Amino acid sequence: MDATATTLTTEQQVEKSTIRKISLRIVPFIALMFFINFLDRTAISFAGPNGMTQDLGMTAAQFGFAAGIFFFGYIVLEIPSNLALHQYGARRWLSRIMVTWGIVAMLFTWVSSINGLYALRFFLGVAEAGFFPGAILYLSTWVPGRHRAKILGLFYLAQPLTTVFGAPIASALIQAHGLFGLEGWRVMFLGVSIPAVIVGIITWFYLPDTPVGAKWLSPAEKSWLNNALAREEDAKVAGRRHMTLEALKDGRVWLLSAIYFGLIYGLYALAFFLPTIIAGFEAKFGTKFDVFDKGLITAIPYLPAAFALYFWSRDAAKRGVRVWHVGIPALIGAVSIPLALLMSSPETTVLVVTITACSIFAALPNFWSLPTRFLTGAGAAAGIALINTVGNIAGFAAPYITGAVKDATGLYEMPMFIVGLFMLVSAVLAFGMGRVLKDRKVA
Repeated sequence: MDATATTLTTEQQVEKSTIRKISLRIVPFIALMFFINFLDRTAISFAGPNGMTQDLGMTAAQFGFAAGIFFFGYIVLEIPSNLALHQYGARRWLSRIMVTWGIVAMLFTWVSSINGLYALRFFLGVAEAGFFPGAILYLSTWVPGRHRAKILGLFYLAQPLTTVFGAPIASALIQAHGLFGLEGWRVMFLGVSIPAVIVGIITWFYLPDTPVGAKWLSPAEKSWLNNALAREEDAKVAGRRHMTLEALKDGRVWLLSAIYFGLIYGLYALAFFLPTIIAGFEAKFGTKFDVFDKGLITAIPYLPAAFALYFWSRDAAKRGVRVWHVGIPALIGAVSIPLALLMSSPETTVLVVTITACSIFAALPNFWSLPTRFLTGAGAAAGIALINTVGNIAGFAAPYITGAVKDATGLYEMPMFIVGLFMLVSAVLAFGMGRVLKDRKVA
């Protein structure tokens, strides 16, 4: 009896130390990559209202199309890229992705026409294809399911923090107008692209492909982790063997894809147009802010969002992810985002936008703990990539529809009601998905 208790205690200690080391060694580095990824992807949102749209002569619809065309190339190569990561290993493939997108991102510095901007945004999507689902897949191969919500929550913190820190950084770079003889928005593109190349090279040498190659794990920790992951994989395969084609035909994958579509629609409508909406405060409310002030205001909603993400994910890790961990935030976001532009002051507008940001970021990491509950191996690579692909169609639709409807109506109110509608659909589907997913742990 005592020997059994001692063995259990020892195994728990090994489990705790293993997860702690992964949280310190792997997650922050992948989160840094995600930080750079999201900043490069959304840098156009800072460039637009700070000289780019004027210099290139763009309408709101053209700006939205330029923001969204990124996802054309991204979507086409998403699944093949994730399968390549599964085949060749995360270290090589994620390194290749980062260096490639860093080089393309740097070329924005010298863009001189609307068509040139469209082309570069498309090729940036091609270069980045597979990074995000690859990172999700990579992290899922390092932690058993019961720890996944916590790890994904820590990883996802990089996304709101990208704007918390990235908006002031981008604004400071824009204020360096004249550096190297460049307009401020061009300096910004140059400044945010260089870290992708540097970190991409470091990735090649830093990331281990599997726990077996992690020199910082002890033999006991490697043994526990490999056994825990193997048991989890065996249970999934025993229930149903999901190879690539089966995963792509699975109704649960498509249901999750539809839910993710609405969440991403809200995310990118906010990410690409919030700086422009804030720039419009002067005309709407008579306020005056300089470029750096606007960057700081843009960052305001995302700091509380980071706290909401962290504590909501902790609750999900403690209870086990439930459908309401996704559904409740989606519902709050659906109601709050169209209300933001009906407020009567900059302060109340930013307050309601903050509620929306908290909602979106609270839902996302918990959402991504669901597909790896029933997908394994190449099926997981394909299924996660498909979910991200369908979701990222919203990455094109959100900025383009938002810009086009704004051009048609002259206001941002109607586009935000459309955002709310898509998020409402996500909320309804999330609450109903417990009946569809066979794994009762997610219900």
